[in-house]
Amino acid sequence: MSEWLAPNLTRRDLLRRSGMGFGMFGLASLAAEESARAESSGNPLAPRSPHFKPKAKQVVHLFMNGGPSQVDTFDPKPLLDKYHGKPTPTGNLRTERKTGAAMRSPFKFQKYGKSGIEVSELFTKTASAHIDDMCVIRSMQADVPNHEPSLMLMNCGEGRLSRPSMGAWITYGLGSENQNLPGFIAMCPGGFPIVATQNWRSSFLPGAFQGTYLNTAEKDVRKLIENLRNDSLPLDQQRKQLDLARKLSEIHRDRHPEDAQLDARIQTFELAYRMQTEASDAFDASKEPEAIRRAYGETVVGRQMIITRRLIERGVRFVQVWSGAGQPWDNHDGLENTHRALSKDWDMAIAAFLTDLKRLGLFDSTLVLWGGEFGRTPVAELPALSGRDHNHYGFSMWMAGGGARGGHVHGATDDLGFAAVHDKVHVHDLHATMLHLLGFDHEKLTYRYAGRDFRLTDVHGRVVKELLA
Repeated sequence: MSEWLAPNLTRRDLLRRSGMGFGMFGLASLAAEESARAESSGNPLAPRSPHFKPKAKQVVHLFMNGGPSQVDTFDPKPLLDKYHGKPTPTGNLRTERKTGAAMRSPFKFQKYGKSGIEVSELFTKTASAHIDDMCVIRSMQADVPNHEPSLMLMNCGEGRLSRPSMGAWITYGLGSENQNLPGFIAMCPGGFPIVATQNWRSSFLPGAFQGTYLNTAEKDVRKLIENLRNDSLPLDQQRKQLDLARKLSEIHRDRHPEDAQLDARIQTFELAYRMQTEASDAFDASKEPEAIRRAYGETVVGRQMIITRRLIERGVRFVQVWSGAGQPWDNHDGLENTHRALSKDWDMAIAAFLTDLKRLGLFDSTLVLWGGEFGRTPVAELPALSGRDHNHYGFSMWMAGGGARGGHVHGATDDLGFAAVHDKVHVHDLHATMLHLLGFDHEKLTYRYAGRDFRLTDVHGRVVKELLA
């Protein structure tokens, strides 16, 4: 009788011990889900093959947090010069806040490369060196003009409900080439962005696939990664402690096989131990030659991009690089000065990063994605002509490397740059295309949870073949 009163009795145990076990039949599907959800004692980040031969093996997502203006970066609209300070010819535009007259771009555009793609002066270095290898998408669309749901849509494929991030999906599908570093790393200087860790969460995927956050405002590697080393014990003694902790955890897991969090904890301890031997080197940008550091720029952005290149060299699967906490590109006023200051650092670092990928033979296997959660309006916010509101109806992003079609402009917004009108690309389509370049059929990269098969693109998305090389 005391066995029945055990405090650790689970629902599964109760059903097994009552009614001759008939209750277990009702848990058949649940057991299958829990079995898939819980990681085995093997390494969940071990490299795996995709559905078909991929063009890209790794992803770098340059996230311009807050929403850069498409009409000031990659989507020139000369008609705005004509209507600057005047009502638009199409009347009131549907915006989140009350807006006023049309606002011309304060930045000059010019054509670059053999492809002749027009880019603003904000990204002169990047365009001069790499435009013929870049695929500029001028017809992106999201769902709403609000940061939180748009961040979730771009990062997780769903604006409201808890879903795994795309970095989590990719490491779930491919694992990682480096077993001494996390497979998915998210770098954001100065703290967390809006909705914080939800941007790189694993949600119902096993915890091993969640992004590892780094506050890249810190230069010291030991502050960049807290508790990186254990100075009180040598590695061999740590290994003995870890082996004992693992055995105890595995005993507990055998008694509670439905506890997926326990598996994630075991894997986290193992990875933390292995990181002591490699992370301090990988994250130390000061080890780069001075000429390289100057090329990237002696800035936080430059240091982030150097670290990103070092991680890609070491086989990390997915690296997300944020422009900073808060929404630095969210320029409702003072757009000219802020966009110029932000792009100065990013333009220099991106140009050097893409050059380095080519030099190291990593460009063709690394998909680089640039953009924010949405764009901005071609009309100004009241009362002055100095900033723009949120705009999800039409904005720009670009891809480079990893099988993306270089020297190509896809889609178009209307004459003012407000809404996508030709060859529209929804965020779901972008995700489907990205997964295709990584060798996945986006409809088949699924995970069974709560009685259904989930995927990054949910029930949407199409591969945009025009974006492929």
